[in-house]
Amino acid sequence: MYTVHFYAASHKEELRAVSDSALAAGVPLFISECASCENTGNGRIDEQSWNEWNEWASERNISMLCWSISDKDETCSMFKPEASSAGPWDDSVIKPWGLSVKEWLK
Repeated sequence: MYTVHFYAASHKEELRAVSDSALAAGVPLFISECASCENTGNGRIDEQSWNEWNEWASERNISMLCWSISDKDETCSMFKPEASSAGPWDDSVIKPWGLSVKEWLK
């Protein structure tokens, strides 16, 4: 088993190509950490690259875990500080990245 971490604004086709090589060699893959922002956890959200990654993973039946279910002051955190740790969470307490994940899960 090989795990892949990607941040869509930083990691592009090169990482997918390496991952495809592993798949071609018969190595199972799991995306154990990913987000649409830069690999710092901050910076811009790259929706186009995020969609490319989703399509790539879906075509290969690869499961993914999105980072991060938290309210930290960073782009990849899904919740605003006022979000209750117990929920429920309406869209007013979900950051843009969290809303992207919510839409992807539908």
